[in-house]
Amino acid sequence: MTTTAPAADARMLGLAHHAARGVLEHVLARHGLTFEQQVTLRTLVTAGTPLTADDVVARVRGSLKADPVGIHATLDELLAEQSIVADGAHLLPTDAGREVLAAVGAETAPLSARIWDGISAEDLAAAGRVLTLVTERADAQLAKLTA
Repeated sequence: MTTTAPAADARMLGLAHHAARGVLEHVLARHGLTFEQQVTLRTLVTAGTPLTADDVVARVRGSLKADPVGIHATLDELLAEQSIVADGAHLLPTDAGREVLAAVGAETAPLSARIWDGISAEDLAAAGRVLTLVTERADAQLAKLTA
């Protein structure tokens, strides 16, 4: 007897997102970070060059589709916690910010490995193509709705 996997749809995508995010948020809570703080801090750590607050807001908004006011509040939280510092017009991650992000990464790595274990390269490639297309189309629809 062969069973057929259900076709991917928006609900299935949402369920997978929330399941994976739930795992991450559990780890983040142990390190005193919110999901938004982690995304914002990671943006600064991986930028390669110093970013202004407006640069960070634009990048995080592009990823999370979040309200700029909320992203600025997240930056204020990270500044208050000394995970980032202001250097003139630029924001820079501190050693403490880099360390907490590295600790979260080290803790989530084996969890992620177990989640993704056994999925073939072909399936991952197909999923990557579909998710890229869905993201592009959803971004285009959101741009039309907010224009």
